[in-house]
Amino acid sequence: MINFEEELKKFHPSLEIEEATDAIYNQDMTDMADLLVNMIKEQRVVEQQMM
Repeated sequence: MINFEEELKKFHPSLEIEEATDAIYNQDMTDMADLLVNMIKEQRVVEQQMM
């Protein structure tokens, strides 16, 4: 059985939508697409320097 009193003690209110949005968008998360774009840009710079 679920002990509702115990579950209520564990409860933490969720972030407000605005706070959650800020927390999500303020994280600097680099994914594989970002890494590939950076690698291509760096390669182009190296190629231009060699010319």
